[in-house]
Amino acid sequence: MKIAILDDYQNVALKMADWPALSARAEITVFNDHVSDPSALVERLLPFDVVCVMRERTPLPRDVLQHLPRLKLIASTGSRNASIDMGAAKELGIAVTATGYRSSPTIELTWALILASLRGIVHENNSIRNGGWQKSVGQDLSGKILGVVGLGNIGVQVARIGLAFGMKIIAWSQNMTPEIAEAAGARLVPKDELFRQADIVTIHLILSGRTKGLVGASELGLMKPTSRLINTSRAPIVDEPSLIKALRSHAIAGAAIDVFEEEPLPAQHPFRSMDNVLATPHIGYVSESLYRTFYGNSVANITGWLDRQDKDKAE
Repeated sequence: MKIAILDDYQNVALKMADWPALSARAEITVFNDHVSDPSALVERLLPFDVVCVMRERTPLPRDVLQHLPRLKLIASTGSRNASIDMGAAKELGIAVTATGYRSSPTIELTWALILASLRGIVHENNSIRNGGWQKSVGQDLSGKILGVVGLGNIGVQVARIGLAFGMKIIAWSQNMTPEIAEAAGARLVPKDELFRQADIVTIHLILSGRTKGLVGASELGLMKPTSRLINTSRAPIVDEPSLIKALRSHAIAGAAIDVFEEEPLPAQHPFRSMDNVLATPHIGYVSESLYRTFYGNSVANITGWLDRQDKDKAE
């Protein structure tokens, strides 16, 4: 039995759970790099019976799964994984498991990005490192308008933290009601008004057919030249070319982004070099406690699956 742990960028997977408990029953291989090319991915995964994937770092569509005859279990992390073709997995007899999840790390990173963006934390830190001193004038939060697109588990908490900073909260999503907004301390407004009024627009929606491309040139065009866009949700919700154009022309003051159309972000991508972009490498869920949940639950899921396999063989 062979198990592959994919995309362990920080080389910490084996330290975050009791993988040694599985070592007597299976050979475990950890991959720290990322493979994007489908053919190369198939070649890498061909020897494995079990694959442990970290969130959506490595998509597993039908055209990959159907070329992996040995694969019998995908140990996914998080409560859902849109990058796995669940229908194909079921047809091919590949079991898929999920793990626990907490949204608090993403909520915290959202506010880290907002604060760092408004106060120029990265630029000021670089100035210190380079022997300099003050370089910029930061912006306040108190009295400003926070526009929250989506008041689910994450959006609600982001809104409540905004209230603690003395911000005025407005919100919108397709199915939001005034009562939902009011419960979060927000005021429901039409989508166009949210983008027109907000000093900070932060996105907290699940990616779907309805939300893909939801924020495009027209929405960005409504934003004030002093406003900023924050996205710790999913990249395709925002039309990337339109965002790049708005940032290059300084139609908006800036953006803080943790999610990208292509991950890892290509070396020459504009987001890597634009002065008004604060970019982090999709670390919203990358916290020690959540990693321990992901990998600990994965070990338990794989152990349970192996136990069932052994039981079936015995019978």
